[in-house]
Amino acid sequence: MNETIGYPDPGLDLSEGFKPHTSHWGVFSARLRENNRLEVRPYGGDPDPNGIIDNFPAALRHGARIAQPAIRRGWLERGPGPDDRRGRDEFVSVSWEKALDLLGGELTRIRDTRGPGAVFGGSYGWSSAGRFHHAQSQVHRFLNMAMGGYVRSVNSYSSGASSVLLPQILAGYEEITKHNVTWEQIATESEIVLAFGGMALKNSMVAGGSISKHVERGAMEAARRRGCEFILVSPLRDDMPAEAGAEWLTATPGTDTALMMGIVHTLVGEGLHDQAFLDRYTEGWPVFLRYLNGEADGQPKDAEWAASICGIDASTIRTLARRLAGRRALITVSHSMQRAEHGEQPVWMGMVLAAALGQIGLPGGGYAYSLGAIGYYGRRVNAVPGPTLGQGRNGVADFIPVARIADMLLNPGATYRYNGATRTYPDIRLVYWAGGNPFHHHQDLNRLRKAFARLDTLVVHELAWTATARHADIVLPSTMTLEREDIGYSSNDPLMVAMHQIAEPYGLARDDYDIFADLAERLGARDAFTEGRTSQQWLRHLYEPTRASLATQGLAAPSFEEFWESGSLVVPQHPDDGGKLRRFREDPVARPLPTPSGRIEIFSAKIAGHGDADCPGHPVWLEKTDTPKAASPLFLVANQPTTRLHSQLDFGGHSTEAKHRGREVARMNPRDAEPRGIADGDIIRLFNSRGACLAAVRVTEAIAAGIIQLPTGAWYDPMDPEDEAPLCVHGNPNVLTRDIGTSSFAQGCTGQLTTVEVERFNGNLPPIRAFDPV
Repeated sequence: MNETIGYPDPGLDLSEGFKPHTSHWGVFSARLRENNRLEVRPYGGDPDPNGIIDNFPAALRHGARIAQPAIRRGWLERGPGPDDRRGRDEFVSVSWEKALDLLGGELTRIRDTRGPGAVFGGSYGWSSAGRFHHAQSQVHRFLNMAMGGYVRSVNSYSSGASSVLLPQILAGYEEITKHNVTWEQIATESEIVLAFGGMALKNSMVAGGSISKHVERGAMEAARRRGCEFILVSPLRDDMPAEAGAEWLTATPGTDTALMMGIVHTLVGEGLHDQAFLDRYTEGWPVFLRYLNGEADGQPKDAEWAASICGIDASTIRTLARRLAGRRALITVSHSMQRAEHGEQPVWMGMVLAAALGQIGLPGGGYAYSLGAIGYYGRRVNAVPGPTLGQGRNGVADFIPVARIADMLLNPGATYRYNGATRTYPDIRLVYWAGGNPFHHHQDLNRLRKAFARLDTLVVHELAWTATARHADIVLPSTMTLEREDIGYSSNDPLMVAMHQIAEPYGLARDDYDIFADLAERLGARDAFTEGRTSQQWLRHLYEPTRASLATQGLAAPSFEEFWESGSLVVPQHPDDGGKLRRFREDPVARPLPTPSGRIEIFSAKIAGHGDADCPGHPVWLEKTDTPKAASPLFLVANQPTTRLHSQLDFGGHSTEAKHRGREVARMNPRDAEPRGIADGDIIRLFNSRGACLAAVRVTEAIAAGIIQLPTGAWYDPMDPEDEAPLCVHGNPNVLTRDIGTSSFAQGCTGQLTTVEVERFNGNLPPIRAFDPV
């Protein structure tokens, strides 16, 4: 993994007319043949290429693409205002001139009568691996320059609880994920890895920005050959690859905190914990110990107590504690653990377990939050800056936690708790969304539909007719990444890629930048937004800091023309030094952590001072309010998909080939399928009090009993949009998930876990219309 500067990169084969490009799921090259036939091939230097690149050929000219600007008929005829016809009204195709004139007038009305605080800048999502045509940067820059700002969101659906918690108890989120334990260390140093929620390759195969080499499978295989033991705690067997040879423990979903407590209680009771480490490096251990031993509430959190909650027998828990003690042990906690009610608790308790073992800060040991969740976690950091488009200054201070958008739209003026403060939801009249699909990310979609109905105007830039686009008032067709030039880059990947244009834009689609430039002109802000540059001039401008930094370091610093012609550039990376946690371990006095105490906070006086009962000052076991019962007897695990990134290009070949009879595929154990008369390949109906969806089913022992797993990202496809809670015929699990926060402390997303009932679907099978043109 040691990379050196040099270009052209030998792994990028540009022969036979192939051109360089990249994506969140891997670097590749592509060419367009006769009849718009697209060919793609993965980067030759990637030891484990991701098959998601095979979504591109069918997606490029798919009928789901948006060919022309469109206005919802009700908005066009009656003007802006709340309307429950969103999502079921027809659209009228218009010219670019008319669409931009209408939108420019509406933005001016909102700005001049309501102010920028009535605008929510959406664009939550992964958009493009290119750093200039990054939709989130483009829309936020436009709103800042042309509108004076916007109400923004903070944190993410993936890590809403942990990103608020970790900086207060250990270190900054970026430090923990990007400057901590690496795959190199696991391959060479780790002796035992206990992975709560696993390290699924389907997650680490994607990255923010570009990714050139998928190293996770190889690192786990190398560690195993060396003798490292992997232990997976998850309801899904494939949450760790076969190459890891992991032991599989199936705890009851949502009970990992109790399991961790049972392990720590055993360590302490048998004198296997590292008291010297706890004394020197942590804050508040005695407070937590009183809770652990039952002095605070009369209930010791011993192995027997944990077994009664998590379903793993007490002897296994005690044996596991003994296996961890005295070894280079790594505790990992996945994103999925905290995407549930009380999601802060397993993140915090996993850190306490690592601290009790005394391994934090050691190579290949300690605590790694969500290692394996995203491709750039666990890698070295680049030693030069990458291209970044400035977004300007936001004149609006207001924000919401990202997963609280429906709450905000439904309850303007209401108060809520977040990070120790009481905040007020703003009154949003216009939402501008460019990049991302809330009908993938968000929960309880029937509630989200009602929230969007409250708006005066919803504007969406999109390349295809997603459910979000179908709920918009103004839809502006944007180009696909293959249809424009850009620079692909990630701060944790050494390969910078010149993203050449592969195909002409579909229909009348335009780059987001050109749309915003023309729109900014209508609001008197074109010069501020463009700074007088074309897209090509921006690429040269954004490349310059990288070139200058290389030159300053005495390294080869190719001109933009040389970089563009070669197709790629390998940049230097910092050494694998363990970051702040390593430095803290070496000298906790001179190099304290950025926590209130400067130490690892097992007990946080700051969080305790908030007074929020659902997230007190140290890890606790809190019962869930959504557990299996007669009406909804199965846990639903709504995790990330394997064949696409979130919902992106769901209509691509790699994604659609994995469906069965057009439906997303759910998985359940034979012990749950057989009593319900369900056989492998059947179409099933999943339902609870919030909604229902259809899915195909695979019956398999690779999932624990009592669980049904249905990945997110199938485009929402209601059979009868006029219904209050229409049946999604395609298999979107977010018609079933709950729209509540993890706690009043972090307000993170809880979409990973809920409860449902399942039955065989025996009616006439409705058609899939999710990918039909509008």
